[in-house]
Amino acid sequence: MSKDLFRKELAKFQPYVPGKPIEEVKREYGLDRIEKLASNENQLGPSPMAVDAIIKAVQEINFYPEATAYELKRELAADLGVEEENLVIGNGGEELIQVIAQTFINEGDEVIVASPSFGIYNTTVGLLGGVIHSIPFKNNQYDFEGMLGKVNEKTKLIYVCSPNNPTGNIVTKKELDALLDALPEDVTVIMDEAYYEFAVANPDYPDSIAILKNRPNMVILRTFSKVSGIAGVRIGYVITSERIAGEMNKIKLTFDVNRLAQEAARGALKDKEYTKKTVALTKESIDRMEAYFEKQGLDYIKSYANFVFVDCKLHSKTMFEELMKRGVIVRPGYFWGWDNWIRVSTGTLEQTQFFLEKLEEVMEGIQ
Repeated sequence: MSKDLFRKELAKFQPYVPGKPIEEVKREYGLDRIEKLASNENQLGPSPMAVDAIIKAVQEINFYPEATAYELKRELAADLGVEEENLVIGNGGEELIQVIAQTFINEGDEVIVASPSFGIYNTTVGLLGGVIHSIPFKNNQYDFEGMLGKVNEKTKLIYVCSPNNPTGNIVTKKELDALLDALPEDVTVIMDEAYYEFAVANPDYPDSIAILKNRPNMVILRTFSKVSGIAGVRIGYVITSERIAGEMNKIKLTFDVNRLAQEAARGALKDKEYTKKTVALTKESIDRMEAYFEKQGLDYIKSYANFVFVDCKLHSKTMFEELMKRGVIVRPGYFWGWDNWIRVSTGTLEQTQFFLEKLEEVMEGIQ
Protein backbone atom coordinates (compact mmCIF):
# COMPACT_ATOMS: atom_id res chain seq x y z
CA MET A 1 0.00 0.00 0.00
CA SER A 2 1.31 3.43 -0.93
CA LYS A 3 2.67 5.50 1.95
CA ASP A 4 1.02 8.54 0.35
CA LEU A 5 -2.50 7.10 0.49
CA PHE A 6 -3.45 8.81 3.75
CA ARG A 7 -3.01 12.27 5.23
CA LYS A 8 0.51 12.54 6.63
CA GLU A 9 -0.88 13.88 9.93
CA LEU A 10 -2.56 10.52 10.62
CA ALA A 11 0.83 8.89 11.19
CA LYS A 12 1.14 10.74 14.53
CA PHE A 13 -2.57 10.95 15.30
CA GLN A 14 -3.72 9.65 18.68
CA PRO A 15 -7.50 9.14 18.57
CA TYR A 16 -9.73 10.18 21.46
CA VAL A 17 -10.58 7.22 23.69
CA PRO A 18 -14.20 7.36 24.93
CA GLY A 19 -15.32 6.00 28.29
CA LYS A 20 -16.27 2.32 28.53
CA PRO A 21 -19.97 1.63 27.92
CA ILE A 22 -22.06 0.06 30.67
CA GLU A 23 -23.00 -2.97 28.58
CA GLU A 24 -19.36 -3.86 27.92
CA VAL A 25 -18.44 -3.71 31.61
CA LYS A 26 -21.45 -5.84 32.59
CA ARG A 27 -20.38 -8.52 30.12
CA GLU A 28 -16.72 -8.37 31.08
CA TYR A 29 -17.20 -8.64 34.85
CA GLY A 30 -20.56 -10.39 35.11
CA LEU A 31 -22.09 -7.57 37.13
CA ASP A 32 -25.73 -6.57 37.43
CA ARG A 33 -25.16 -3.05 38.77
CA ILE A 34 -22.92 -0.62 36.96
CA GLU A 35 -22.70 3.09 37.74
CA LYS A 36 -21.10 4.95 34.85
CA LEU A 37 -19.51 8.06 36.31
CA ALA A 38 -16.97 8.56 33.53
CA SER A 39 -18.49 10.76 30.85
CA ASN A 40 -20.03 13.68 32.77
CA GLU A 41 -23.54 12.68 31.75
CA ASN A 42 -26.67 13.90 33.53
CA GLN A 43 -27.76 11.06 35.81
CA LEU A 44 -31.22 12.61 36.28
CA GLY A 45 -31.99 11.61 32.72
CA PRO A 46 -33.11 13.96 29.97
CA SER A 47 -35.12 17.12 30.49
CA PRO A 48 -38.81 16.07 30.48
CA MET A 49 -39.66 18.97 28.20
CA ALA A 50 -36.96 17.81 25.79
CA VAL A 51 -38.47 14.32 25.76
CA ASP A 52 -41.94 15.71 25.09
CA ALA A 53 -40.58 17.74 22.20
CA ILE A 54 -38.89 14.67 20.69
CA ILE A 55 -42.08 12.62 20.94
CA LYS A 56 -43.99 15.30 19.05
CA ALA A 57 -41.30 15.57 16.39
CA VAL A 58 -40.76 11.87 15.78
CA GLN A 59 -43.74 11.67 13.42
CA GLU A 60 -41.90 14.01 11.02
CA ILE A 61 -38.55 12.29 10.74
CA ASN A 62 -39.34 11.39 7.14
CA PHE A 63 -38.53 15.04 6.37
CA TYR A 64 -35.07 16.58 6.42
CA PRO A 65 -34.47 18.90 9.36
CA GLU A 66 -34.48 22.68 9.10
CA ALA A 67 -30.97 23.31 7.79
CA THR A 68 -30.51 26.62 9.63
CA ALA A 69 -32.18 25.51 12.90
CA TYR A 70 -34.28 28.66 12.50
CA GLU A 71 -36.69 28.24 15.42
CA LEU A 72 -33.98 27.12 17.82
CA LYS A 73 -31.72 30.00 16.82
CA ARG A 74 -34.53 32.49 17.31
CA GLU A 75 -35.40 31.21 20.78
CA LEU A 76 -31.79 30.74 21.84
CA ALA A 77 -30.81 34.24 20.70
CA ALA A 78 -33.65 35.72 22.75
CA ASP A 79 -32.62 33.66 25.80
CA LEU A 80 -28.96 34.71 25.55
CA GLY A 81 -29.53 38.34 24.58
CA VAL A 82 -27.65 38.08 21.28
CA GLU A 83 -28.62 38.20 17.61
CA GLU A 84 -29.42 35.09 15.60
CA GLU A 85 -26.47 35.96 13.35
CA ASN A 86 -24.17 35.43 16.35
CA LEU A 87 -25.06 31.74 16.63
CA VAL A 88 -23.83 28.53 15.05
CA ILE A 89 -25.75 25.35 15.89
CA GLY A 90 -23.87 22.07 15.63
CA ASN A 91 -24.09 18.32 16.06
CA GLY A 92 -22.66 18.45 19.58
CA GLY A 93 -19.61 20.26 20.87
CA GLU A 94 -17.19 17.92 19.14
CA GLU A 95 -18.48 18.81 15.67
CA LEU A 96 -18.27 22.50 16.50
CA ILE A 97 -14.68 22.13 17.71
CA GLN A 98 -13.90 20.46 14.40
CA VAL A 99 -15.66 23.25 12.50
CA ILE A 100 -13.64 25.84 14.45
CA ALA A 101 -10.40 24.16 13.37
CA GLN A 102 -11.57 23.91 9.75
CA THR A 103 -12.55 27.56 9.78
CA PHE A 104 -9.27 28.94 11.12
CA ILE A 105 -6.37 26.53 10.68
CA ASN A 106 -3.99 26.46 7.74
CA GLU A 107 -0.96 24.18 7.73
CA GLY A 108 1.70 25.64 10.01
CA ASP A 109 -0.68 27.84 12.01
CA GLU A 110 -0.04 27.61 15.73
CA VAL A 111 -2.49 27.14 18.59
CA ILE A 112 -2.05 27.17 22.35
CA VAL A 113 -3.85 24.81 24.72
CA ALA A 114 -3.56 23.95 28.40
CA SER A 115 -2.53 20.52 29.63
CA PRO A 116 -4.56 18.75 30.81
CA SER A 117 -7.60 19.83 28.85
CA PHE A 118 -10.03 18.46 26.27
CA GLY A 119 -8.01 16.39 23.80
CA ILE A 120 -10.28 17.08 20.82
CA TYR A 121 -8.67 20.54 20.48
CA ASN A 122 -5.35 18.89 19.70
CA THR A 123 -6.66 16.25 17.30
CA THR A 124 -8.82 18.59 15.21
CA VAL A 125 -5.99 21.10 14.84
CA GLY A 126 -3.30 18.45 14.31
CA LEU A 127 -5.16 16.74 11.49
CA LEU A 128 -5.11 20.04 9.56
CA GLY A 129 -1.37 20.45 9.96
CA GLY A 130 -1.58 22.97 12.77
CA VAL A 131 1.17 23.22 15.37
CA ILE A 132 0.02 22.69 18.96
CA HIS A 133 1.69 24.16 22.02
CA SER A 134 0.48 22.38 25.18
CA ILE A 135 1.25 24.35 28.32
CA PRO A 136 1.18 22.25 31.51
CA PHE A 137 -0.84 23.39 34.50
CA LYS A 138 1.07 25.28 37.19
CA ASN A 139 -0.05 24.73 40.78
CA ASN A 140 -3.13 22.94 39.43
CA GLN A 141 -4.18 26.06 37.47
CA TYR A 142 -3.84 27.47 33.97
CA ASP A 143 -0.36 28.85 33.39
CA PHE A 144 -1.35 31.95 31.43
CA GLU A 145 2.13 33.40 31.69
CA GLY A 146 3.47 30.28 30.01
CA MET A 147 0.72 30.38 27.39
CA LEU A 148 1.42 34.02 26.55
CA GLY A 149 5.10 33.16 26.25
CA LYS A 150 4.25 30.92 23.27
CA VAL A 151 2.38 33.63 21.35
CA ASN A 152 4.06 34.72 18.12
CA GLU A 153 3.09 35.94 14.64
CA LYS A 154 1.93 32.42 13.70
CA THR A 155 -0.44 32.03 16.67
CA LYS A 156 -4.01 31.67 15.40
CA LEU A 157 -6.04 30.32 18.34
CA ILE A 158 -5.85 29.95 22.10
CA TYR A 159 -8.24 27.49 23.78
CA VAL A 160 -9.57 28.26 27.26
CA CYS A 161 -11.83 25.58 28.74
CA SER A 162 -13.73 26.88 31.77
CA PRO A 163 -14.70 24.90 33.76
CA ASN A 164 -11.79 22.90 32.47
CA ASN A 165 -12.17 19.27 31.50
CA PRO A 166 -10.83 17.15 33.28
CA THR A 167 -9.89 19.34 36.26
CA GLY A 168 -13.16 21.22 36.87
CA ASN A 169 -11.62 24.53 37.86
CA ILE A 170 -12.64 27.86 36.31
CA VAL A 171 -10.79 30.77 34.81
CA THR A 172 -11.79 33.82 36.82
CA LYS A 173 -12.87 37.16 35.37
CA LYS A 174 -9.66 38.75 36.64
CA GLU A 175 -7.51 36.05 35.02
CA LEU A 176 -9.36 36.22 31.71
CA ASP A 177 -9.19 40.03 31.61
CA ALA A 178 -5.44 39.88 32.18
CA LEU A 179 -5.03 37.29 29.42
CA LEU A 180 -7.07 39.31 26.93
CA ASP A 181 -5.23 42.53 27.77
CA ALA A 182 -1.91 40.86 26.98
CA LEU A 183 -3.08 38.95 23.91
CA PRO A 184 -2.79 40.42 20.40
CA GLU A 185 -6.17 41.32 18.89
CA ASP A 186 -5.63 38.98 15.93
CA VAL A 187 -5.43 35.87 18.15
CA THR A 188 -8.86 34.26 18.42
CA VAL A 189 -9.85 33.06 21.89
CA ILE A 190 -11.93 29.87 22.01
CA MET A 191 -13.89 29.84 25.28
CA ASP A 192 -15.16 26.29 25.82
CA GLU A 193 -18.01 26.66 28.32
CA ALA A 194 -19.57 23.22 28.01
CA TYR A 195 -20.13 23.23 31.78
CA TYR A 196 -21.24 26.87 31.97
CA GLU A 197 -24.50 26.27 33.85
CA PHE A 198 -22.70 24.62 36.77
CA ALA A 199 -20.22 27.49 37.18
CA VAL A 200 -22.15 30.65 36.37
CA ALA A 201 -23.38 31.15 39.95
CA ASN A 202 -19.77 31.78 41.00
CA PRO A 203 -19.33 35.59 41.16
CA ASP A 204 -15.78 35.24 39.82
CA TYR A 205 -16.96 33.49 36.65
CA PRO A 206 -16.54 35.76 33.59
CA ASP A 207 -19.46 37.01 31.48
CA SER A 208 -18.02 35.90 28.15
CA ILE A 209 -20.95 37.21 26.10
CA ALA A 210 -20.37 40.72 27.51
CA ILE A 211 -16.66 40.36 26.66
CA LEU A 212 -17.56 39.24 23.12
CA LYS A 213 -19.28 42.57 22.50
CA ASN A 214 -15.95 44.35 22.99
CA ARG A 215 -13.72 41.63 21.56
CA PRO A 216 -15.41 40.13 18.49
CA ASN A 217 -12.44 37.84 17.89
CA MET A 218 -13.82 35.30 20.36
CA VAL A 219 -15.73 32.03 20.04
CA ILE A 220 -17.86 30.77 22.95
CA LEU A 221 -18.84 27.10 22.90
CA ARG A 222 -21.76 25.72 24.95
CA THR A 223 -23.89 22.58 24.84
CA PHE A 224 -27.22 21.05 25.80
CA SER A 225 -25.55 17.69 26.46
CA LYS A 226 -24.62 18.18 30.10
CA VAL A 227 -27.12 20.22 32.06
CA SER A 228 -30.12 19.30 29.87
CA GLY A 229 -29.32 15.59 29.77
CA ILE A 230 -29.62 15.19 25.99
CA ALA A 231 -26.07 14.09 25.15
CA GLY A 232 -27.48 11.20 23.09
CA VAL A 233 -29.05 13.40 20.44
CA ARG A 234 -25.93 15.59 20.03
CA ILE A 235 -26.52 19.33 19.93
CA GLY A 236 -24.39 22.29 20.93
CA TYR A 237 -23.91 25.88 19.89
CA VAL A 238 -21.39 28.64 19.38
CA ILE A 239 -21.82 32.31 20.24
CA THR A 240 -19.47 34.57 18.32
CA SER A 241 -19.26 37.61 16.07
CA GLU A 242 -21.45 37.72 12.97
CA ARG A 243 -18.35 37.57 10.79
CA ILE A 244 -16.94 34.42 12.41
CA ALA A 245 -20.36 32.76 12.58
CA GLY A 246 -20.81 33.35 8.86
CA GLU A 247 -17.51 31.65 8.06
CA MET A 248 -18.22 28.72 10.38
CA ASN A 249 -21.62 28.17 8.81
CA LYS A 250 -19.90 27.73 5.43
CA ILE A 251 -18.10 24.68 6.83
CA LYS A 252 -21.00 22.86 8.43
CA LEU A 253 -22.81 20.05 6.64
CA THR A 254 -26.25 21.06 5.37
CA PHE A 255 -28.33 18.79 7.61
CA ASP A 256 -25.85 18.13 10.43
CA VAL A 257 -28.29 18.81 13.29
CA ASN A 258 -31.17 16.37 13.05
CA ARG A 259 -34.82 17.25 13.60
CA LEU A 260 -35.13 15.47 16.95
CA ALA A 261 -32.04 17.20 18.34
CA GLN A 262 -33.31 20.63 17.34
CA GLU A 263 -36.69 20.04 18.98
CA ALA A 264 -35.10 18.51 22.08
CA ALA A 265 -32.93 21.60 22.50
CA ARG A 266 -35.95 23.89 22.14
CA GLY A 267 -37.75 21.92 24.84
CA ALA A 268 -34.71 21.89 27.12
CA LEU A 269 -34.25 25.64 26.71
CA LYS A 270 -37.69 26.20 28.19
CA ASP A 271 -37.15 23.73 31.04
CA LYS A 272 -35.59 26.13 33.55
CA GLU A 273 -36.80 24.18 36.58
CA TYR A 274 -35.04 21.05 35.36
CA THR A 275 -31.82 23.04 34.93
CA LYS A 276 -32.09 24.32 38.50
CA LYS A 277 -32.71 20.79 39.77
CA THR A 278 -29.69 19.43 37.90
CA VAL A 279 -27.38 22.17 39.14
CA ALA A 280 -28.56 21.75 42.74
CA LEU A 281 -28.07 17.97 42.70
CA THR A 282 -24.66 18.37 41.09
CA LYS A 283 -23.53 20.66 43.89
CA GLU A 284 -24.75 18.18 46.52
CA SER A 285 -22.83 15.38 44.83
CA ILE A 286 -19.67 17.51 44.52
CA ASP A 287 -19.90 18.60 48.16
CA ARG A 288 -20.28 15.01 49.35
CA MET A 289 -17.28 13.80 47.36
CA GLU A 290 -15.06 16.71 48.33
CA ALA A 291 -15.95 16.27 52.02
CA TYR A 292 -14.90 12.62 51.77
CA PHE A 293 -11.64 13.53 50.01
CA GLU A 294 -10.88 16.07 52.74
CA LYS A 295 -11.52 13.47 55.43
CA GLN A 296 -9.26 10.93 53.71
CA GLY A 297 -6.51 13.44 52.98
CA LEU A 298 -6.82 13.08 49.21
CA ASP A 299 -5.73 15.99 47.03
CA TYR A 300 -8.37 17.24 44.60
CA ILE A 301 -8.99 20.30 42.46
CA LYS A 302 -11.99 22.39 43.50
CA SER A 303 -14.61 21.72 40.85
CA TYR A 304 -17.26 23.99 39.34
CA ALA A 305 -18.44 21.40 36.84
CA ASN A 306 -20.28 18.09 37.16
CA PHE A 307 -17.16 16.05 37.90
CA VAL A 308 -14.19 16.06 40.28
CA PHE A 309 -10.50 15.38 39.60
CA VAL A 310 -8.84 13.63 42.55
CA ASP A 311 -5.47 12.11 43.40
CA CYS A 312 -6.31 8.58 44.58
CA LYS A 313 -2.69 7.75 45.54
CA LEU A 314 -2.71 4.75 43.22
CA HIS A 315 -1.99 4.51 39.52
CA SER A 316 -5.24 5.45 37.82
CA LYS A 317 -5.12 2.46 35.47
CA THR A 318 -5.19 0.17 38.51
CA MET A 319 -7.85 2.24 40.25
CA PHE A 320 -9.93 2.31 37.06
CA GLU A 321 -9.81 -1.49 36.77
CA GLU A 322 -10.45 -2.13 40.48
CA LEU A 323 -13.46 0.20 40.52
CA MET A 324 -14.84 -1.45 37.36
CA LYS A 325 -14.68 -4.84 39.07
CA ARG A 326 -16.88 -3.33 41.76
CA GLY A 327 -19.37 -1.76 39.36
CA VAL A 328 -18.14 1.83 38.97
CA ILE A 329 -16.75 3.32 35.76
CA VAL A 330 -14.56 6.43 36.13
CA ARG A 331 -12.07 8.19 33.86
CA PRO A 332 -8.40 7.39 34.57
CA GLY A 333 -6.03 10.35 34.61
CA TYR A 334 -3.12 8.63 32.89
CA PHE A 335 -4.79 9.58 29.60
CA TRP A 336 -3.72 13.15 30.40
CA GLY A 337 -0.39 12.23 31.99
CA TRP A 338 -1.73 12.56 35.56
CA ASP A 339 -1.02 8.99 36.58
CA ASN A 340 -2.54 8.88 40.07
CA TRP A 341 -5.61 11.01 39.37
CA ILE A 342 -9.11 10.00 38.33
CA ARG A 343 -12.03 12.05 37.07
CA VAL A 344 -15.38 11.02 38.51
CA SER A 345 -18.69 12.46 37.37
CA THR A 346 -21.44 13.54 39.71
CA GLY A 347 -24.59 11.44 39.99
CA THR A 348 -27.54 10.98 42.25
CA LEU A 349 -26.65 10.95 45.94
CA GLU A 350 -27.13 7.18 45.91
CA GLN A 351 -24.69 6.80 43.03
CA THR A 352 -22.21 9.14 44.67
CA GLN A 353 -22.33 7.18 47.90
CA PHE A 354 -21.91 3.91 45.98
CA PHE A 355 -18.76 5.31 44.34
CA LEU A 356 -17.31 6.48 47.66
CA GLU A 357 -17.92 3.08 49.25
CA LYS A 358 -16.20 1.28 46.36
CA LEU A 359 -13.33 3.78 46.36
CA GLU A 360 -12.81 3.10 50.06
CA GLU A 361 -12.86 -0.65 49.43
CA VAL A 362 -10.10 -0.33 46.85
CA MET A 363 -7.99 1.99 49.00
CA GLU A 364 -8.31 -0.22 52.07
CA GLY A 365 -7.31 -3.22 49.96
CA ILE A 366 -3.99 -1.66 48.95
CA GLN A 367 -2.91 -0.44 52.39
